[in-house]
Amino acid sequence: MKILHLVSSSRGAQSFSHKLGNAIVEKLQAAHAGAEVITHNLVTSQFPHMEEVHITSFFTPAEERSAALLEAVKHSEAAVAELKSADAIVIDVPMYNFTIPSTLKAWIDHICRAGQTFSYTADGPVGLVTGKKVYLAISSGGVYSDGPMKGFDFTEPYLRAVLGFLGMTDVTTYRVEGVSMPGGAETALPKAVAAIAI
Repeated sequence: MKILHLVSSSRGAQSFSHKLGNAIVEKLQAAHAGAEVITHNLVTSQFPHMEEVHITSFFTPAEERSAALLEAVKHSEAAVAELKSADAIVIDVPMYNFTIPSTLKAWIDHICRAGQTFSYTADGPVGLVTGKKVYLAISSGGVYSDGPMKGFDFTEPYLRAVLGFLGMTDVTTYRVEGVSMPGGAETALPKAVAAIAI
């Protein structure tokens, strides 16, 4: 098994999403002896935010790309290849201002490629990245999975939509939430880890 682990929190080792993501990876490794893990910290090794040169490189045939376009497309080509070769994808997702970190959004912008990870057909768009298992490790200071703040959660709905658009529909979410609430920091992570089922 090949596991792709994406880290997007700016809090480093103190990150609750990262601790939860690590726990998911450890359980996957325990269930699949010899599993290969590729970890990318999207904060310390950021993908470029989308600029004109990146868009141009995506839509220029490989044999016609200039040196500048080849340089611009290299992050995307590598990310798409890694994504396609992975069996499981674990994504650490801290909620920043009700949505995902911009570093994770940059990675998503580089993997959403017409003709590479999805295609347009007469019947509408079709995802080309199939047969993957995705785990979302979401952390938040408040509680957004249910209750009065649920409508403010643009992390899980967005990720399920964009991943599903690319063909990744087998998505399981684990949450460590309420960490900024009284007593939450002490109890939320153990509760989230205990819920992990691989």
